[in-house]
Amino acid sequence: MYMESKVEIQLSTGDVMFALKVFTVLGTGLVAGVFFAFSSFVMKALARLNPPEGIAAMQLINITVINPLFMTALFGTAVVCLFLVIFSLLKFHHPASIYLLVGSLLYIVGTVGVTIAFNVPLNDALAKVAPNSPEGGELWASYLTNWTFWNHVRTVAALVATIVFAIALRLA
Repeated sequence: MYMESKVEIQLSTGDVMFALKVFTVLGTGLVAGVFFAFSSFVMKALARLNPPEGIAAMQLINITVINPLFMTALFGTAVVCLFLVIFSLLKFHHPASIYLLVGSLLYIVGTVGVTIAFNVPLNDALAKVAPNSPEGGELWASYLTNWTFWNHVRTVAALVATIVFAIALRLA
């Protein structure tokens, strides 16, 4: 006798929202950790190198960071945050809505927005200079200060977003 076995999985809206909240806690936390590493020791190490070496190293970092894993963490989390903004506005009566909205905006504006508006243009300018050129040396000094400042901003934004999303997860 042959019996067909069929497993059916039904996901409720609550299950999906729980999974999205977990994803945002993990995504924002992971991105905060990467940016924290740069703020706390990577940029300090690069600053100790001779300018041509520091420039060359950062140019390589800026090329290798564009990979599917990091881009998924950075921008995949932002896409989920956009969904959570919409959800929180449509379901504002839900206890976690304000936390989802605040966490999402912190991440979208403070992390991804700062990355696009400040860090990427600085990276693009650095990519255009020859490490051994006088222009490279001049740019490097300001790059270290400006890039690191904006990295601190996006680190704090991602970390606070992680905390806010963790609170929203608790309210699930």
